[in-house]
Amino acid sequence: PQSARAAGLRVVHHACPPAGVLHRPDVPAALRRRADADPSFLARQPNLVLRLGPDLPPAATVMFNVHLDTVAGREPVGFDGTRFTGRGAVDAKGPAVALLAGVRAARAACPRIGRRVAVLVQAVGGEEGGAMGVHGTRPLIESGYTGRLNVFCEPTGLRYLPRATAAMTARITVTGEDAVDDRPEHGHNATVLLGFLAQHLAEALDGRAPDGRAPDGRAPGGRAADGRVADGRTPDGRVCVAALHTGHLHNRVYGQGSLLLNLSYATAEQGAVLERAVTEAVADGLRAFAARFADSPPFARTAADAAAVTRLEWDKRGLPCLTGTDPWAESLLSAAGALRWPDDEPAFTCDAVWAHGLPDAFTAVLGPGRLEDNHAHAAGEFADLADLEAFARLVSRLLITFAERTP
Repeated sequence: PQSARAAGLRVVHHACPPAGVLHRPDVPAALRRRADADPSFLARQPNLVLRLGPDLPPAATVMFNVHLDTVAGREPVGFDGTRFTGRGAVDAKGPAVALLAGVRAARAACPRIGRRVAVLVQAVGGEEGGAMGVHGTRPLIESGYTGRLNVFCEPTGLRYLPRATAAMTARITVTGEDAVDDRPEHGHNATVLLGFLAQHLAEALDGRAPDGRAPDGRAPGGRAADGRVADGRTPDGRVCVAALHTGHLHNRVYGQGSLLLNLSYATAEQGAVLERAVTEAVADGLRAFAARFADSPPFARTAADAAAVTRLEWDKRGLPCLTGTDPWAESLLSAAGALRWPDDEPAFTCDAVWAHGLPDAFTAVLGPGRLEDNHAHAAGEFADLADLEAFARLVSRLLITFAERTP
């Protein structure tokens, strides 16, 4: 692209990922289904890596990652002189343009950048839509396109966030028999069963008390107190009781349906405990449903067969989280003018999880705007020109400071 060339960047990788990236146990099920249904799917998912400067070792390199895919849905595109609107304005096409402007300014201001210090820019797909970077960021990280400092461009209000949550998706499926509305007792009512489970799980996994305990003193989901982080009630955990679907008609008892839960977690240990808590809560909910409706004629069959016709599956699980501290790198970010994201403010999920555990490296999430304030993933998404320009200046200062502090 012209803007990349103007910044002195050259293409070092531009290719679609190999098919093997989707044949790993932690690949989200929805992504595998999409690829199975469309063999050419990956052929339309290219990733791009740009480099400024020679092929220096990671110790002398800063890597920026920005995703160019967006969530589904079109938004009116516009610019009124101060504000850009449209899908991807803040998440994350707008920040991608600002990033290149920052690299260009840094190169012009500091001769060491592009000579003694290198810059990598990963422009990836597969961040949105639940893909979690498995065919974008992960293969690039595993190919060694990393630096001493790795910055993932996401809306953080220009504060650097040294952590990122991961998420798992639970799918509760009912596979019973349908019935006509005049004889509801002859079928399995998936709508009533899944609706009951949705309420039960919302109560069992919610965050009603500051310490994560239920009002009666029980740990969440009925677990012991040392497992209270299991349900995501720490600042970096979230439980979303999401889509419930059985059918659309008014004169039919639907025997099949599904309920989805999305569950974020801040550490692998927390994720494992959360997985167990969900499994136990579903089993508890099925027992409670059977007891509640055993003597109800329209639902007695559903109650009797609830456990047999219901199964819990995981569309997504086992993904890593990003955590870490690095006094040298955090001092550099601070000197460049980036404030640290408060420890008690929730993090969010993004591709930065794949940089967890990189040796002799520090990874942070940093970008203009805020997910909630700028309507990312929602109607009216926007990015203010002033915020994008501020991010470009921050990128420039960050690179200059890195160059000054790197031998």
